[in-house]
Amino acid sequence: MTTKKKNFFLQHKVFTIFLILAILLILMAIFAPVITRGVDPIKGSMKDAVLPPSADHWFGTDKMGRDIFTRVIYGSRISLVSAFAVVGLSFAIGMLLGIISGYFRGAVDAVIMRIADMFVSFPGLVLAMAVAGILGASIKNAILAIALVTWPKYARLARSLVLKIRDRDYVSAAIVTGSKTPYMLTRYMLPNVLPTLIITAATDIGGLMLELAGLSFLGFGAVSPAAEWGLMLSEGRSYMRTAPWLMIFPGLAILITVIIFNMLGDGLRDILDPRNEE
Repeated sequence: MTTKKKNFFLQHKVFTIFLILAILLILMAIFAPVITRGVDPIKGSMKDAVLPPSADHWFGTDKMGRDIFTRVIYGSRISLVSAFAVVGLSFAIGMLLGIISGYFRGAVDAVIMRIADMFVSFPGLVLAMAVAGILGASIKNAILAIALVTWPKYARLARSLVLKIRDRDYVSAAIVTGSKTPYMLTRYMLPNVLPTLIITAATDIGGLMLELAGLSFLGFGAVSPAAEWGLMLSEGRSYMRTAPWLMIFPGLAILITVIIFNMLGDGLRDILDPRNEE
């Protein structure tokens, strides 16, 4: 058993490397108080405002005298939790509606797909900004806004996968023998849909994290004094020339995290995609 596990991780080196890095990111978010030695990411001191990186403040301080290293570490909590929440909501809503649409077809399919088409017809980020603007600036509303414009992607994909097997002989036989709808959906439709949707969700984490940071940067997401990377970038804009570290370190945090999860998603796709099996 151990040999098989070792062979698996050695065979998929890219996935293994970025899985380790993703786990390290998650552990960093969980143990943020330990890593930052108990420094408060919200409280600052005006006498320490806009200090450059030093031994006391590794990433420097912001305009309120808050330690940027501490805020970057704590920012991973908001960014990771928010991205996972968006993916989870979009995945659950899209999968459910897509399976129902593909299985029942007819009027149910038409209604669900027209609603999905309505959301798809607008540029995603613009629609998310509009929704977040109506709901009010907060990280929760940003999550809802992006999930609202992302679920159609999962619904359309789930529907297409269900339609491929809906008229198969074994499905028709199960229906004829009296299998009830909940059993059909969980026994036949769901297993057919899950692998592809999981791959899609894994590859979307980085992009959705970037969208969340973008909303916060534009003023539609997290609000001060929250330690969130997009908000930190926004707050550092006016100091771009005089104190570039205010933008450099949050920007690097976003870049590194997005790359890790994009590469992790690609690695997972190579493992789970049946077209890659020999």
